[in-house]
Amino acid sequence: MDILVMIVCAVISIGFLVFIHEGGHYLAARAFGVRVTEFMLGLPGPSIGFTKGETRYGVTAVPLGGYAKVCGMEAGPLQPHLQEVLASLYRRGTANMEDVARDCGISDDEAYNALEELVEWGSVIGPAKADQYNTYRAPRVAPTKRALKKAAAAGLPAPVSYELGQAREVADPHALYESEYRQQYRSLPFWKRSVILLAGIFMNLLFAMLVFIIVFSIIGFQVQHPETGEITTIHASVLQALQAGFMYIGMVIQAVAGLFNPATAAQTVSDSTSIVGIAVMSKDYFQAGLVEALEFMAMISVSLGIMNLLPIPPLDGGRFVVEIFQKGTRKTVSQKAMNYMSLAGMALFLGFFVIMLNQDIQRFVFGNWG
Repeated sequence: MDILVMIVCAVISIGFLVFIHEGGHYLAARAFGVRVTEFMLGLPGPSIGFTKGETRYGVTAVPLGGYAKVCGMEAGPLQPHLQEVLASLYRRGTANMEDVARDCGISDDEAYNALEELVEWGSVIGPAKADQYNTYRAPRVAPTKRALKKAAAAGLPAPVSYELGQAREVADPHALYESEYRQQYRSLPFWKRSVILLAGIFMNLLFAMLVFIIVFSIIGFQVQHPETGEITTIHASVLQALQAGFMYIGMVIQAVAGLFNPATAAQTVSDSTSIVGIAVMSKDYFQAGLVEALEFMAMISVSLGIMNLLPIPPLDGGRFVVEIFQKGTRKTVSQKAMNYMSLAGMALFLGFFVIMLNQDIQRFVFGNWG
């Protein structure tokens, strides 16, 4: 029963913190007009949920972690022939890769690469499991109530609806392409891309600061008089609560920086914990009461935010460093180079995870805390 409680507490705490983190990316992307095709709680895989507009919301089979699929974040230069491939598929509605290649007078490989990039954009729906061939479809289009009202107010014809895979008229291929390209992350200027990348970290730190205000200023904290033993509740000012929050964030930054110092790296890893430790501690804090649970989630939220700021792909900080490099050198990092960097980063974190997991098993399972 204790194990079940630990799992539930861990899923609730981590799931909520990942939700607000990915929610930051989602809100920033939508604020800048960038398409987001998925907003999921859990690791990528089978999911249940619903679709509203162009975004599918839901929960995956493994409800740890989460992601917001912001379109157009792939590295490397644009594939050639995107404009003509997009127009060909929309005119057909549903087509095989070979059909599109013939329409555009390009090779099958060129058509495939362009179609796959358009799938990543959310402009095209990729092959389903039941498809026998490389079949692609134009997406379903359902005008929103706001778009319908806006067209009616302007005396314009109502926007046309299309079903998935339905052929549609393409009067101006370039205008269609530009309309789709403007909804991509890569079409934005540097500062807007930076806001999207750092929005998740901002949300985690913002949540933690709000918790500090709630706990220290609104709820208050208890202090025992050293002589009489009398317990009184003290309410700090909002400024004092914010100062306490910034001090804690600074402590976490200093601890994370210790990973890159050979003299302190081993101790920093030893003081850290894995998902097992978080699960055990979440159960203890949740059972201790609301205030303790809020404090615990604030601490984890700060750690999640600061860890994501590390300049290591595929973390947000790593992608931000890549953006700075591309801005400064005016060179585009290839998808191959990004994949290599991401693999190296994942290997590094996998190593840390294995070490911390072993520590937590020794501490919480065998009782070897030291």
